[in-house]
Amino acid sequence: MSTENLLTTPLNSLHRELSAKMVPFAGYDMPVQYPMGVLKEHLHVRSAAGLFDVSHMGQIRVRGPNVALELEKLMPQDVLGLPLNRQRYGLLTNDRGGILDDLMFANCGDYFLLIVNAACKDQDFAWLRKHLPASIEMDMLADYGLLALQGPRARDVLARLAPATANMIFMDTADCTIEGIPCWLSCSGYTGEDGFEISVAPEHTESLARILLAQPEVEFIGLGARDSLRLEAGLCLYGHDMDDTITPITANLLWSISKIRRPNGERSGGYPGAEVIADQLANGVSEKRVLLDVEGRAPVREGAEIVNGDGQVLGRVSSGGFGPSIGRPVVMAYVATAALDSGRELFASVRGKQLPVIVRQSSFVEQRYHRG
Repeated sequence: MSTENLLTTPLNSLHRELSAKMVPFAGYDMPVQYPMGVLKEHLHVRSAAGLFDVSHMGQIRVRGPNVALELEKLMPQDVLGLPLNRQRYGLLTNDRGGILDDLMFANCGDYFLLIVNAACKDQDFAWLRKHLPASIEMDMLADYGLLALQGPRARDVLARLAPATANMIFMDTADCTIEGIPCWLSCSGYTGEDGFEISVAPEHTESLARILLAQPEVEFIGLGARDSLRLEAGLCLYGHDMDDTITPITANLLWSISKIRRPNGERSGGYPGAEVIADQLANGVSEKRVLLDVEGRAPVREGAEIVNGDGQVLGRVSSGGFGPSIGRPVVMAYVATAALDSGRELFASVRGKQLPVIVRQSSFVEQRYHRG
């Protein structure tokens, strides 16, 4: 896509003012890194606080009669039971149980706010409009800013500017004012660190970003470090680690399906693909998403094959790179369930070499969400 056809966020001029390297991403002109560089940006988020422009993501406001019930018909999550001013991770599924998108949804009282992936937001809006009753009103908050403040010092920074945020815990949401700017924010993010995502009207987005960047702990962080941070935390990236052909069970996202919505739960099923997912829960799946430790320091990239000692292909890498926090490769892959159950040795095939890999049971770095 040529640069003249790319969309821009409200912070595009600020990125360029700060000498960001800009790249096309999900149809937008986005910063991949700043002069600090990806490695230092990554480590800064792990040690202090990083500010991300995620305004390219979709913000969809949904309201109307029985809106929670109607949304629950489209997701395997507990929407009806979500308390006021709380947020939950959700999945939109198709009739085959495939993941159309992963999202956050928040109960804001007289409406729900959905934060969806940039590349999927238009199709998500159309899907929701098609499947929700006409009585449900939907608005895409086009051009709104969305800023993610992430890291162990993020809470100190925001509490200094908006004291009421100091006691928020993971997945709380609130309306607040930061130096006179009205904001909606959630205690969440996609780095594995404590932090906040802040929604703000387009006319105030740059002012808010400058206020946050003026804090001594905060640096602007680009998409490069955002990707390595989420991978270290074991978090999926839509379009790489899941898509509309992959179910939540294959993606190892059973934890996201609320118990009340699972088979034998009080409100089980009733969403697209529920029968497929129930069958997979009962009978298993042919492959699963896992995290892999790699022997050595050679990078293992997306698309690399996972093989056994005989060279038989047993899986593929969906995301891979270098983990600056741990100083070694980080890999997410889909591997045949039979191979995982057998306990036999696995290898990543990289440039003709077989690099030993071991399945991890936890993320590469500890997830440090503030749960109170």
